[in-house]
Amino acid sequence: MPGFTPGRRWQPPYLPFKREPFSRRALATIEKAIKGPLFGCRMCGNCLLQETAFICPMECPKGERNGPCGGSTKAHCYVDETRPCIWYKIYERSFKMGREENLLEVLPPLDWDKVGTEQWSGVLNRVKEIGTGKVVSGLLLKPAEVRYRTWDEIFRTIREPDWWQGDNQYHAPKYTEPVSELERRLKAGEFVVTAEVAPPVSCKTDKMCQHIENIKPYVAAINFTDNPSATPRTASWACSKMALERGAEPVMQIAARDRTRVGLQSEVMGAYDLGIRNILCISGDSMKMAPSPRGRMDVIDIDSIQMLWILRRMRDEGRYMDGREIKTPPQYFLGAAASPFASEPKFQALREHKKINAGAQFFQTNLVYDIDHMEIWLNELTKRNILDKVYILIGITPLKTFKMAKYMNDEVPGVSIPFIHLARMAHAEKAGNAQQEGVTIALELIEKIKKFEGQGVHGLHIMAVGWEDIVPRIISEANLFTAESAVAAALSESKGESKAEPVPA
Repeated sequence: MPGFTPGRRWQPPYLPFKREPFSRRALATIEKAIKGPLFGCRMCGNCLLQETAFICPMECPKGERNGPCGGSTKAHCYVDETRPCIWYKIYERSFKMGREENLLEVLPPLDWDKVGTEQWSGVLNRVKEIGTGKVVSGLLLKPAEVRYRTWDEIFRTIREPDWWQGDNQYHAPKYTEPVSELERRLKAGEFVVTAEVAPPVSCKTDKMCQHIENIKPYVAAINFTDNPSATPRTASWACSKMALERGAEPVMQIAARDRTRVGLQSEVMGAYDLGIRNILCISGDSMKMAPSPRGRMDVIDIDSIQMLWILRRMRDEGRYMDGREIKTPPQYFLGAAASPFASEPKFQALREHKKINAGAQFFQTNLVYDIDHMEIWLNELTKRNILDKVYILIGITPLKTFKMAKYMNDEVPGVSIPFIHLARMAHAEKAGNAQQEGVTIALELIEKIKKFEGQGVHGLHIMAVGWEDIVPRIISEANLFTAESAVAAALSESKGESKAEPVPA
């Protein structure tokens, strides 16, 4: 076990992609011999230790370089339960050291030209540029703030190359008029509702298209997931296009798990050309959750925050990641996932703050069943003074069975269902009315969530998880059916479109 790192074991070290001169190979050998035992170093060539409380983030099995995934937990990593969540440890140590604000800096993906090579010669050259005497005095003879400033002067250009230029600042969108109907309704102050429709696992899309027709009058937009549980489904962009053809506003999800930086930029350009204007950036479920045979478990090219950073700059600066100009940049409304229950609220608030800085304009949260805990999380966001910079849609899933409730509470990362709800579902299942009880619980939660309108909450995101037929009923009974929605529903009904079947009381 490494001496200074909380990880249970080292990940395999990276190897360079080209043969380096003997001097650099020798220096790399020495660097690995020292940093390996101390930090579990993988020789990524893009060292971030000074920004992550000297705990290497490359110990994360998903390769997250900008913070924890939505499955973060104090107990263990959800991908590899034999080790702790390395990002929980980074947050924990950073807060103890009073250096948590360092974690707001948007850190770059790996530069694969440097992967597997030594980094010390670059540090030495940087010291020479600054002046050896100035560096020595700044690190040894000055107050703490000067030492930190000197340290940053050495390492900033190394960790933030010209092609990335990450920082810890908020960047407001450069455009002024809404680029999507969802953004327009949120800017207008409407308490919006979005819903999720699962893409089909086959090429038969009839059922999904029917769900789109049934749901669209009731919601501001419809989300299409991107291979949840790491299981292949029809592509999110294709489903989004089918929604547009039926007059529905889509939100296209993009999972970092399946994207390279090249593929990401290409895909969003194509999505824009198809008419898609809302994009939700997520890390994606680990391949651990996939059916066998599983692909590789790590996400190694980009994470969700890097995705936001890349897409925001494409939109607002009109540049590809490599610096090439985009003569007609894509315009889109950028979203991200938020997970109020993944770890400590102050940790999650910092994580959300970083996503906002990177480019997130709206959040759709993980499932919320504990309103008191949600309020604590909102209070932490308030302390960070970021609630005026993002729209928050609270995630709701109606429970269909007690088995479903127990599975989500026990197995789904970032989901916590209070005992009272579990007990109610267990009792209802014995009485034969579990579905009705699940709807009742959802409606009760919605009523409580609505009270936070104007306090950071701007709407709801309903994830029916294969129960899409219930969405219209929930929205109607929760009195969220707006006049605009009523007109749309009347038009749909006049065309003879089917309506959702109510759940028997």
